[in-house]
Amino acid sequence: MQDRAEEIQAEAEAETEARVREREVREKTPTATEKALTREERQIVGNHARLSALSVYSIILREGEEELHRSKTSLWWSGLAAGLGISTSVLMVGVIRAGLGPDYPYLTLVQSFGYTFGFVVVILSRLQLFTENTITVVLPILAKPSRDGFYNVARLWSIVFVANMLGTFITAGLAVHGGILTPETLNAILEISRHLASMSPSETLLRGIPSGFFIAALVWMLPSAKRTELFLIIMFTWLIAAGDFTHVVAGSNEIFTLVVSGELGILTAFSKHILPMLIGNILGGTGLFAMLAYGQIQNEI
Repeated sequence: MQDRAEEIQAEAEAETEARVREREVREKTPTATEKALTREERQIVGNHARLSALSVYSIILREGEEELHRSKTSLWWSGLAAGLGISTSVLMVGVIRAGLGPDYPYLTLVQSFGYTFGFVVVILSRLQLFTENTITVVLPILAKPSRDGFYNVARLWSIVFVANMLGTFITAGLAVHGGILTPETLNAILEISRHLASMSPSETLLRGIPSGFFIAALVWMLPSAKRTELFLIIMFTWLIAAGDFTHVVAGSNEIFTLVVSGELGILTAFSKHILPMLIGNILGGTGLFAMLAYGQIQNEI
């Protein structure tokens, strides 16, 4: 029975590869209109052609499979670096807020650009950010569910999440007790952190759903982005900050800032703030976007 199942899976994969090759040949074969173009003009047309949904899915699927088989050590250090790097978002928002002052017109819209810095660092550096993995490593499981696959996802999620949290906790400690920030910047970061902590657990969870969806959408669009990756990252992460949505990794840095400053207990931080953000981001990234992304190409594969 198992041999037959493996045979059917192999036949399905071979058929999918054949369809992809057929599509590639069809796309590369010039039409009557394209034959009238010069070589340079055809090259321009090719450069402006969009990737199909199946092509984007295949790229992310391959990335997800590679991530699922990375060593624990590699995942840990990459996740820790991501936690440290994403804290740049909170730092930059604090710097802008302190520089402009609380009475500056449109302060929220302007300071939200500072929130994009950490995401640019993490995503372009290819570091392990938990919310990116709510779609990347889930697509292989949707394509081929298995017990080992679910185990690998749980292993990656747990390692990356803990590493992200440790990274944001370290930077929060340095911000409060390291003496590296001006009093104005530190006060601005504390104000931002208190605003997040003032949300109820249900509000924090609900505001985490759009955030998880936006990050998953960003991951889905990056393979199609041609020299516009930076713009996409800034656009979506600015929207998260400007819309007052919650992101579990960046938000944990704000919550941990209150913990190390003595304003919030560690159990309260996790139960009422970090856990709701985590659930909301998973619902938005995996529950909504990953399912929708897989659904649109399910018939094609």
